[in-house]
Order: sequence, then C-alpha cells, then structure tokens
Amino acid sequence: MTNGLPRRFLNLLTRHHVVGAACWSVVSRLPVYLMSLAMVLVVREQGGSYAQAGLVAALYTLGMAAGSPLVARYVDRRGRRPVLVATGLVYPSALGLLVGVTRPGDWAQPVAAVVAGVALPPANACMRSLWARLPLSDDEREIAYLWEALLTEVLVIGAPLMLAALMLPGSAGLALATVATIGGVGALGLATTRLPSEPREKGARPDDGPHHLLGPLREPAMLALTGVMAVCAVPIGLMTLAIPAFVDDHGSPGSTGVVYACWGVGSAVGALWLGRSQSEVAVHRRFPRLVTAYAVGTALPLLAVSELTLGVALAVGSVPIALVSASEMTLVSRVADSRLLTEAFTWASLATVVGDALGQQAGGLLMDPAGPRGVFALAAVVAAAGAALAFACRELLGRGAVVAAEHAA
Repeated sequence: MTNGLPRRFLNLLTRHHVVGAACWSVVSRLPVYLMSLAMVLVVREQGGSYAQAGLVAALYTLGMAAGSPLVARYVDRRGRRPVLVATGLVYPSALGLLVGVTRPGDWAQPVAAVVAGVALPPANACMRSLWARLPLSDDEREIAYLWEALLTEVLVIGAPLMLAALMLPGSAGLALATVATIGGVGALGLATTRLPSEPREKGARPDDGPHHLLGPLREPAMLALTGVMAVCAVPIGLMTLAIPAFVDDHGSPGSTGVVYACWGVGSAVGALWLGRSQSEVAVHRRFPRLVTAYAVGTALPLLAVSELTLGVALAVGSVPIALVSASEMTLVSRVADSRLLTEAFTWASLATVVGDALGQQAGGLLMDPAGPRGVFALAAVVAAAGAALAFACRELLGRGAVVAAEHAA
C-alpha cells in the first residue's frame, strides 16, 4: 500500500551524515506549533484577560514574521551555526523572562514576546535548505521533503498534546518554559552537528551570496510560487473557523478535536499512501495537479450533514495536503538561488502563515452572516483559484528550475 515508503524514510533518516541533523531538527521545532496557544494559557494563568493574552500571542507572531526573513538572510550569509547558537540561547531566555518575571499589563511582557518571536530558531528553514545541499539524489531529496511535510502534520497534531501532558503535573508557565528550553537545546544540537558538503563550512566567504532587498523573491518563479502558496493557505484558515462552528451546530463542541484529527490523519495517510508514486512526474507539472486535487478535497465538507460525515469528508479531502506541501518544498529548492535557500524557505513558510491568518480573519467575519457552510464554500472557491494560478505558473516554475540550476553550476 505504501510502496515501501516508511522503509525509505528510515533508510534516509538513519544515514550517518543525516541522522544527527534530522533528530535535532525535530527537537528544535517542537515549540513552533504550540507556542501561541501556550502564551495565551500562561497569560490567563497569570490573571490576565483574553485581550491581554491575545495581544501577547499576536506580538509574538508579528515578531516572528518580521524577524525570520532577516534571521534567515543572516544564516545564508554567515552560516547556520552562529545563528542557531544565538537564537538557541536568546529564545528560551526571553520566554523564561515572560513566564517568571513579567506579568499581564507590564510593558516588559509584550517586549519579551516580540523578542522571543524574532529569536525563534530558524530550524524549519535550516533543515529544509540542508536537504537541498546534502549529497542526495533527486529521488532521495523528494523523499526528504515528503518527510518534512509528514513531520509537519505529526507536530501540528502532537505538539499541543505534549503541551497538555506537561501541564498535568504543573502549570502552563512551567510547561511553556520546558518546551522553550527543549527547543533551544535542539537548536544548539543542530548548530553543532557536522554535515558534509556545506559551503559555509568549506571555506566560502561569508558574504559570497547576492545582496538584494527582496532576496530570493527577486526571482519571478520564486515570487509566483510564494503567491500560489499564500492563496492555497487561505482555505486552511477559513476551514479552521468553519469546522468548530459546524460541529457546534450539528453535535457536541467536545468532539471538535476528534473532527480536527481526521483532517490531519487524512493528510498523513495520503503522504504515506501516494507519496512514492509522485516522483514519476516532473514536480512543476505535478504541483498544479495536486493543488487541483486539494481544491476538490476542500469542497467535500459542503456535502457533510453531520459531524461524522464532516470527519469523513475532511479525512478524504485532506489526502493531497502533505503532497502539496512536499511539492512546494521541492520547488523552492529548485527555483530559488542556491545561495539564498534558507531565506527562500522562510518566505515560503511566511506565505502560508499569512494566507492562513487571512483565512481565519475572513472566516471570523463571515461566520455570522454566511454560516459554516458559506465559509466552506468560500474555501472551495479560493482553493480553485489557487489551482488555476498554479496551472498558470506551471511553465514559469519549470523555467525557473532550469535557470536556478544554471546559476548553481
């Protein structure tokens, strides 16, 4: 059923020059998918209002959005080690101050949140750019990006569960500090892992890369790809609001978590079931087909009449999501300037974050007048627009990959 894909993951991740970086990268990314929620819980535990908690979480996200491209650009110019060491120390320190020293209403608490957001270790972008630079075949590299997409699904589901487990014997503040420390240790571990074929560690001058305000976004193919990614992320944000509203209307709000889990499980199963066969088609041609399948899957919740049928629709409809994500990462590695890969992957991640946030904002505004079914319909329309845009950019992405390869040579 999986064409030996789990074994291929295992063979790749246990190689002597991969296993250390792969393991440390997982550890360093644990805070990424739960920190905003953890901050809300901490501020509420300290006696703050939901408005204060939302402000702290929003400032953390804004700090991350504003700082991550600059941090990634420094990685490309100076190498991953100094940046990961610095952020691995500053990040848990800032969150430790937020938990142990500041209180809601203090000027220092929002400042600590911004500093923590800016100092988030760039483990996602570093690891994805490392996959592009490691001595792997094209097929192995696609397997690596499929692993990255699958790992994201696992962390999105598992990280909040880990936070809940840490809160059982202690407080939300202790849980946040623990996770932040684990993330910092992971960043330090990733920084000190020795890897082959890293230009920055083989004598290249720190500022060999091109200097440009837009960085990798100056390439038309990379700019087009980030645009497609942003559009395709909007339906995720819309459905994030529509799913609990639908469950609230048709069943018990307590089952929302189970319905959400169907969404993530379907995507993970899709990666394992269909992932291996995808590499037989050129990625710039495969990508718009996958986005079209994603758009069709996004429309399936319109057929739901109960929380059970919604769970089934989400499980079936989410099958292409991880495959779309893996193809996006492969395309980034091929169309972006090889000297700016860390920043390129950072912009790609930010595109999805911005699209998701816009979707959530739109979903919140439309929920009362349109209801969950209307928001589901809008998600399907936007996803179809993303598919059309992906087809329109198909040849540009193919040419961009050729140009990037010529530059690298």
